[in-house]
Amino acid sequence: MKQFNFCCLAILIVIGETQAGSFFKQRKLLSPVIFVPGDGGSQLEAKLNKPDAPIYCFKKSDWFSLWLNLELLVIPPVYCWVENVKLYYDNITRTTHNSPGVEIRVPGWGDPEVVEWIDPTHNKAGAYFKDIANVLVNLGYERKKNIHGAPYDFRKGPSELGQFFIDLKKLVEDTYERNSKTPVTFISHSMGSPMTLVFLHQQTTEWRKKYVKRQISLAGAWAGSMKAVKVFAMGDDLDSFFLSGKILKQEQITNPSTAWLLPSPLFWRPSEVLIETPGRSYTMSQLKQFFDDIDYSIGWNMRQDNMKFTLNFSPPEIELHCLFGDNLDTVERLQYKTDALVDETPKLIMGKGDGTVNQRSLRACHAWIGRQNANITNVALNGVDHMGVLVHKDVLNYIKNVMQT
Repeated sequence: MKQFNFCCLAILIVIGETQAGSFFKQRKLLSPVIFVPGDGGSQLEAKLNKPDAPIYCFKKSDWFSLWLNLELLVIPPVYCWVENVKLYYDNITRTTHNSPGVEIRVPGWGDPEVVEWIDPTHNKAGAYFKDIANVLVNLGYERKKNIHGAPYDFRKGPSELGQFFIDLKKLVEDTYERNSKTPVTFISHSMGSPMTLVFLHQQTTEWRKKYVKRQISLAGAWAGSMKAVKVFAMGDDLDSFFLSGKILKQEQITNPSTAWLLPSPLFWRPSEVLIETPGRSYTMSQLKQFFDDIDYSIGWNMRQDNMKFTLNFSPPEIELHCLFGDNLDTVERLQYKTDALVDETPKLIMGKGDGTVNQRSLRACHAWIGRQNANITNVALNGVDHMGVLVHKDVLNYIKNVMQT
């Protein structure tokens, strides 16, 4: 009888150990996720105490949603919005500041909600990382426990985001500790991918090995985009029939992030023509002259402030998955009918990419293959556009499969 009980006990111990092993194996698979958004991918809130304003604009207010607030992006409120969100550049400090009397903050640090929905009212047009977060929840993830968001002031370039990088490091370490010392996965989009790279470059090899499992990059603007040149030339209407690129340009060109996203000299040849007029051509090496000729040397100054981050293109030294759309018309060159750059809207000469970011920038991950030990995977999705990559079923399935390994 004693022998029978001992055998049963041994069997129960083995079963218990097997079940415990399966449990811990399952926990190990749930690498905590931190979403790193791209340009325009974080909510912004504003508080006004302005000395003056046009009659149709508020001078004073409590905190309100500034971005993405669709009610403010129609005429005439859009003129007020431009004045509230634009930045002013200081040539002495090489930094930017808000309009006088405007205070702007980024809400919801660490909360995935603020990057799942750029519009806090959950208007469909403001959905961002929502579908990916839902996929993770279906795998057993919990928001605010092992799904986090890392929003930041996307108007700024890396040179002004020192506190963001400090906060992100702490978020990674805290998330690691709260999840049984499990390394995190970054899921980044667009500008968020090179922004994550800048962050990783600031950490030691030992830190990265301990705290970071992988990065999944979606439509990464690794080497910038010609669309940034287009913004400085004519603005961007955000692909909306109701918005005016000419109006929005007044705000867009004040953002150092736009200057940071100009084409990288590492991927565009010095002799490559970016802008053409009847009288001259502006090559990659002559981009400064273009800014002088459009009477906006500030744009070039902001680019120079962030150039060191562009030129540091060493591998991230972590497991990397690069997913991006391809073979869609994407602006490759600007063509003017006259030499009057300030007064004319150029024609857009198209090349290939995801409709926003050029093919060579999206594929820049290829440059790291063989230069780091960690695995790099590149997946091109034919006909998927820059925002569509966030909701495409193949992308969602890919993320689901990767996060279970």
